[in-house]
Amino acid sequence: MSGSRVIVHLSDLHFGRHDGRLVPQLYTVVWTLRPDIVAVSGDLTQRALPAQFRKARSFMDGLPSPHLIVPGNHDVPLFNPIARLFTPLRNYTEYITRDLTPTLSDEIVWITGVNTTRPTTWKSGRVDARALQRVRDGIRGAAPLAVRILVAHHPFDAPGTRTSARTLEALTSAGIDVFLTGHLHARYTGHTAQRYNTGGRHAIVVEAATAISTRLRQEPNGFNVLRVARGSVVVDAYAWDGMTFALTDTQAFIAHDQGWTAGP
Repeated sequence: MSGSRVIVHLSDLHFGRHDGRLVPQLYTVVWTLRPDIVAVSGDLTQRALPAQFRKARSFMDGLPSPHLIVPGNHDVPLFNPIARLFTPLRNYTEYITRDLTPTLSDEIVWITGVNTTRPTTWKSGRVDARALQRVRDGIRGAAPLAVRILVAHHPFDAPGTRTSARTLEALTSAGIDVFLTGHLHARYTGHTAQRYNTGGRHAIVVEAATAISTRLRQEPNGFNVLRVARGSVVVDAYAWDGMTFALTDTQAFIAHDQGWTAGP
């Protein structure tokens, strides 16, 4: 087994509002990348309907495995208040995965997912105390030099979100090296010192554009690729150019005593 891992980071598929023309090209590019893990940071569907989840399931089955998937706020029913309150992720767990706390690990990476959706809110999300403690406990079992990655749907400073910079600081202090999120349909890569007033240890923040949906936010569809090795993370951004998903940007990070900083 090599000393590096390739992780494809997809987000905000929104089946029900997706562009079917992009799917074959996405498959082609992702398979060419030969990822060790495909991580999906939520919003697999537009309205959490069974037919939309079936399409999402079929889509995931066509991608390299293993997969690490977390739900997004659109994966909770919006117009069915009873289902929203009492069985908010029933269709998600039936068609996608019953594991709401997924973790994959080896000597190079330790990657875990958290469910930030909350049935009592429409768009916002939160990492509660129980989830935070689970992450802390899980990190203790990670290989000593593994890069520790957390996948969540909501960024920690999204407008209206209840996930907060305070939570991000707690997770970073606990040992998380990389945060993979979506929700905003906008690409961003940087370290916490650039964007959050967390102080202390720095982590890498990677946010994904929408991979295949028509719900664009003034930028094209896209996804991220992480190339992870001990002490280094390289983030490649891919964007739709009208013909295929092409590499548009690369940022490198290296580990140091206070966490991570931009590399050469």
